[in-house]
Amino acid sequence: MLDSFRRVVVGSTNPVKIAAVRAIVTRLVPDADVMGVSVPSGVPDQPVGDAETQDGARQRAQLALVAGAGTLGVGLEGGIVVLPDGAMRSCAWAVVVDANGQEGMGGSLSMPIPDIVAARIRDGQELGYAMDAVARVTGTKHGQGAVGILTAGLVDRQRAYEPMVAYALAPWLAPELFAASND
Repeated sequence: MLDSFRRVVVGSTNPVKIAAVRAIVTRLVPDADVMGVSVPSGVPDQPVGDAETQDGARQRAQLALVAGAGTLGVGLEGGIVVLPDGAMRSCAWAVVVDANGQEGMGGSLSMPIPDIVAARIRDGQELGYAMDAVARVTGTKHGQGAVGILTAGLVDRQRAYEPMVAYALAPWLAPELFAASND
């Protein structure tokens, strides 16, 4: 099982995403090789809805596995969901794949998006850039993330992504349960 964790390739060069994966994987295999590669998500820069965000994470994981010659590929994708009343919330998904076609998925980071930020997203800005403008900061996507700003630093983007990575690894961490039939 832990052989799968020898070379883990993240479908991004964003240091926050790589650090989140490294933090979880090295708890299991301290000398694991965790690296990032630049791959396309195949979805718009600002994914809308859980399904589109999951698709982006899945494509990143699949392409990373091949591009980085990994034993596992990991994709992390953040998006937004428009609620029936027009309000927005964030969403984020992690997908992990291996060369045998096994896949695990984990999600989280669902929190309200302030109307002032949502208006900028409706005008075509990505969440990170909208947060930069509203909060008068730069590099939100490569640092604390919108979650860091909106929680006053209680949770940053890396810490928000770490549980999703752990959830997505469940099929490799409890293989006997995922292989069990309903007999």
